[in-house]
Amino acid sequence: MAIHLKSKSFQYNLLFSIGGIFVTFAVCFGVYQFKRENEYKIDIMHSRLQMYNYELEQSLGDSIGSHDAFMRYMNRHSMKGVRTTVIDGSGKVILDSHQEDVSDMENHLQRKEIRQALRHGNGYDIKRTSLHTHETYFYSATAMPKTAGHKDGIVIRSAVPYSAEITQSLQADNSYIYFTAALTVLLGLVLYYNTSRIGKHIRYLYEFAVKAEEGDTLDHELERQLPDDELGEISHTIIALYWKLRHSEEERVRLKQQLTQNAAHELKTPTASIHGYLESILANPDMPQEKRQHFLERCYAQSERMSKLLQDMATLTKLDEKDVSVEQRKLDDVVVDVRTIIDNVLEDTALQLAEKGITPHLEVPEPTLVPGDAGLLYSLFRNIVDNTIAYAQGADTLKIICRQVENGGGQYYEFTVSDNGVGVDPVHLTRIFERFYRIDKGRSRKLGGTGLGLAIVKNAAMAHHGTARAETTPGGGLTIIFTLHR
Repeated sequence: MAIHLKSKSFQYNLLFSIGGIFVTFAVCFGVYQFKRENEYKIDIMHSRLQMYNYELEQSLGDSIGSHDAFMRYMNRHSMKGVRTTVIDGSGKVILDSHQEDVSDMENHLQRKEIRQALRHGNGYDIKRTSLHTHETYFYSATAMPKTAGHKDGIVIRSAVPYSAEITQSLQADNSYIYFTAALTVLLGLVLYYNTSRIGKHIRYLYEFAVKAEEGDTLDHELERQLPDDELGEISHTIIALYWKLRHSEEERVRLKQQLTQNAAHELKTPTASIHGYLESILANPDMPQEKRQHFLERCYAQSERMSKLLQDMATLTKLDEKDVSVEQRKLDDVVVDVRTIIDNVLEDTALQLAEKGITPHLEVPEPTLVPGDAGLLYSLFRNIVDNTIAYAQGADTLKIICRQVENGGGQYYEFTVSDNGVGVDPVHLTRIFERFYRIDKGRSRKLGGTGLGLAIVKNAAMAHHGTARAETTPGGGLTIIFTLHR
């Protein structure tokens, strides 16, 4: 229930915040548009009356102050319902179309439309009631230039009764309000639909996070159907990444546990042997010198095996626990000559190779440069050669061939290390890189192997952006193929 409420809260917050901004904008736009529409209608009415005032002044000219001429014009050209008044520059009413005697009319200098006309040339006032006719008018006044009889100029004012017809004509057109309201509703529905989809993704990711925190099984989450959009792809990618990280961590823990268990098992035999030999020596002080020497040599051999096992385990642990993002940059900053490393390995193992009757053959360019760790690369080639010396029964040739290849747009060196010994049954080829995997457990321990050599080969190749695999050599023998990034 808490998950549902939280996702709904996010959805509604998003909906109301975006919707509120849009509604506020729509209201402000509506008020602004209403005001503009109203001013536009008033300007039209004002312009019409201004034209009427100018026509009156043009028609009468200097006789604008004549009562008879004024009334004759009004009788011939007056607009229906329009009241016209002529006022001098001091605000005194000179003529009025609706009143013969204007002597008792108050001074109009303080009227809004008169002040505007004297200051700006024209002016208007809306919905003001006349003190004489007691009707409500729309007033429009126009200042005229000085005339012979009126040196301060005159103001011609026309007034239209504020009837229902005029009121309607001055009102703004409200159709845009309905359009805006309809558009707001439509956009609200679209916004609700999209915020619902976002809320669904948020709810799903929140549920996934809660399950992950509680340690629930999450494998089935990858099978859940998500909306086919960008958010769905992002959600699926996040879950897939988490799934991979969790399973890789679980696999890492499993491998560590397996390594610990196998190491304990492998160390048990040499430890028991050393203990037994030393116990025999201590329990028999009169033991013949030749037998004592034999027991000490066996102790030394078992200690060598333990040392090699611990060294290999340390190498694998280093490869497992290194920070790839940091260590890989360090590897990429150092250029190593692989040909020199191979020469060093063959020189260090020359005596063992000669004892086994194995002759190495190199087809590796000089130099062969790769970015990497010289120590890891030495361990890689040394373990392959040691593996050949220990297990390639009947082999007399060890070939190391290097060629340039491309893979996935990257440039690589591919190394092929093959012998012509007894080889390995194909059923074992996919597993010989596993830690402590042995084809013949008894024989491997007798030969002093740790079971970690080829595991180090694979991990060292991977640390250098490469891969490793095993094949059967044509005609018999084992071939190890691995790549190193150029």
